[in-house]
Amino acid sequence: MNQEAGFVEHLASNRYFDRKFAAEAVKVLPGEYFVTATNVLMVTVLGSCVSACIRDREKGIGGMNHFMLADAGEASALSASARYGTYAMEILINHLLKMGARRNNLEAKVFGGGRVMATLSSSQVGERNARFVRTFLRTEGIPTAAEDLLDSYPRKVYFFPETGRVLVKKLLRMHNDTLIRREKEYAARLAEAPVAGEIELF
Repeated sequence: MNQEAGFVEHLASNRYFDRKFAAEAVKVLPGEYFVTATNVLMVTVLGSCVSACIRDREKGIGGMNHFMLADAGEASALSASARYGTYAMEILINHLLKMGARRNNLEAKVFGGGRVMATLSSSQVGERNARFVRTFLRTEGIPTAAEDLLDSYPRKVYFFPETGRVLVKKLLRMHNDTLIRREKEYAARLAEAPVAGEIELF
């Protein structure tokens, strides 16, 4: 897979001005990620999905992804399922490195994995996503500075890459079904389309 094409294909493009924080912002939807060397606020809403906010502690270059493992079905399919998470993590890390971040300066904060989709609760999607992101970061030697995983609530996450500040708002009441609909549509896309190609870390 061409790396440039992969970067562009999954890059979040929903930009807006956040009045609450008086800042340029980008909304990261399921299957997307975003990276920046400026102080662009990154915002996402998570249910069963997981988001990793990764930044270079010294340079302030940071990024956020939003992903879910494909439904593994049988346990033997877990390794194939994990490719989706691996891809989401590697494309984020590679883009950060391409922008000048240094691997030994990276730190992560991870969020999500809530049990909010009744139809997916039997397959423990949130638990698998949370376990995957913890294991991936540990294996890659990227320290986790903070986490808010599992539980039964959706979360809205605000990430300020320049300082590394993250605000998490637990959504005790959902006013509409947009989040659940997006995650169901994303899960359906994962089931239909296998990840094409590999991305190597450098």
